Amino acid sequence: MPIPEKNITRRRLKSSYVTSLISITLVLFLLGLVGLLILDARKLSDYLKESFGFSVMIKANAKDVEIRLFQKTLDAQVYVKSTRFVPKDIAASELQKELGEDFLQVLGYNPLLSSIDVYLKADYAQPDTIKKIISEIKKSPIVKEVYYQKSLLHAINQNVSKISLILLTFSFLLLLIAVTLINNTVRLMVYSKRFIINTMQLVGASSGFIRRPMLLRGIIQGMLGGFLAAGMVTGIIYLLQKEFKDFYLIQNYENIVILMTGMIVLGILLTLISTFFAINKYLSVDEDKLYY
Repeated sequence: MPIPEKNITRRRLKSSYVTSLISITLVLFLLGLVGLLILDARKLSDYLKESFGFSVMIKANAKDVEIRLFQKTLDAQVYVKSTRFVPKDIAASELQKELGEDFLQVLGYNPLLSSIDVYLKADYAQPDTIKKIISEIKKSPIVKEVYYQKSLLHAINQNVSKISLILLTFSFLLLLIAVTLINNTVRLMVYSKRFIINTMQLVGASSGFIRRPMLLRGIIQGMLGGFLAAGMVTGIIYLLQKEFKDFYLIQNYENIVILMTGMIVLGILLTLISTFFAINKYLSVDEDKLYY
């Protein structure tokens, strides 16, 4: 028994709808990943800078009261994120682990000094700013010397700038590609309904009457694609947090909510605009050109 032509058409339309929904979801998912990278790039940059610190070596004759007072003074500074006091016996123990041998037995005494590790806020982790901070710290009478890795800080700042530029360029190109892909996907879906549009015109349906259900379907499709893509990005975030314990430290959940909302809104806008222009094309096309 032959399958009715009406059922065949319905299946084709359904298949076209599902295919376009998958395409829209994947494109929005890629955009969401790039958005997540851009958001995390800033947080990761801050995390790396705030993990960078310098060591303030304390004079051997400094009293415990003076050291505690000096540490509290550092903690109160606007540029300091945190400090850590390292007594000389702890410093010796840490150095022994790094060297893999007991140098205290060889020397017979502990030559190390107590120190305070200072970690700066990200905005102040710049070479010029650190020089000024160190010059102020050196004025303290209990400070013997200050050590920090200039080359490491320079490498962090330089690489962060390069990565930010690459991400911005890549995200702009991907956005253009995404707009093009979604537009073509929607146009193909509307193309599959060109004869339905023409038939509705022949029976006297107005342009607004023809547009309305298709625009509504485009909005729903964009919304569904956005929700599915947002769910996929959420899954990626969950997996990263599960595999990398420190990943949550660079997450800003308010920004993630904004990103998810933006994906849904972008999906709606792109499908709505693309559907509108695709429908307009077939509302004004000659019937003879529908076959090409």
